[in-house]
Parts: sequence; structure tokens; C-alpha cells
Amino acid sequence: MPRGRTERGCRSAQAVSERVPRRRRAVAHSRDDGVTLEQIAADFGVHPMTLSKWTRQAEVDDGNRPGTTRSESAALRDARRRIRLLEQENEVLRRAAA
Repeated sequence: MPRGRTERGCRSAQAVSERVPRRRRAVAHSRDDGVTLEQIAADFGVHPMTLSKWTRQAEVDDGNRPGTTRSESAALRDARRRIRLLEQENEVLRRAAA
């Protein structure tokens, strides 16, 4: 089983928390002048496009760029999950009443 994954294939909370400081350091380095994204990506062992996406998301989270922040995305994901569950419960009740 790959490192950081559970039996079901999902990333464990520990694996995700190990990546967060690495991501923050990489994004902080990418904002330095005189260093290319490719160089920083190679230093951190990630693809340059991955680092670019991390940097873009950090700018959105900081309010420097329009878009959906990570906290808003998480709230939307949770709301959609809750709506889906309520719709399923509603369908069960509708069938039971018929």
C-alpha cells in the first residue's frame, strides 16, 4: 500500500498534514525574486504545474486573486454532501408513505 494511504485508497489525515507545510514552503519560495518555478519545483520534487496551482490557490486564499478559497470549497463540498443525504432520506420517506 502506498505511503499515506488507507486500505480504502483515501489519504490519511497524517499524510495530508505532512504535505501542508511542504506546500507552504514551496509557495513561499516561489514568491522570491530571481528563482524560477521550475527550479523550486525541482527542489521540492513536484511538477512545475503543481507548484503553479499551489501558488495560484495561495493567492486566492490571501485575497490577492478572485476565486473560491479552500475554506469556501470545503463548505460547499460539505453542503452538497448534506443535501445529497437529505434528498436520499426524503426519497426513503416518500417511498415508505406510498
